[in-house]
Amino acid sequence: MPDPTGKYSITMPRDIAEAARARSGPSGLSAYVAAAVARQIERDNLNELIQVAEAEHGPVAEDEIQALREQLQQARREQTGSGADAA
Repeated sequence: MPDPTGKYSITMPRDIAEAARARSGPSGLSAYVAAAVARQIERDNLNELIQVAEAEHGPVAEDEIQALREQLQQARREQTGSGADAA
């Protein structure tokens, strides 16, 4: 059973509202805005986890982040078959 919904009134800049309405498609503006807010909540939660981890273990070094990004890119290339050894 889907979560119950509520009706809310929000205020936002007109240009943002119109751009959202234009992109919302058949699901409608409410669904589009709800999805955007859900993504923001996920980001906020991740940022809170990062803050807790960094408080406990210290910040992650930039070179470690770059190495992990490169690993992720390589894994994506291998998944799509566009890696250097895929021929």
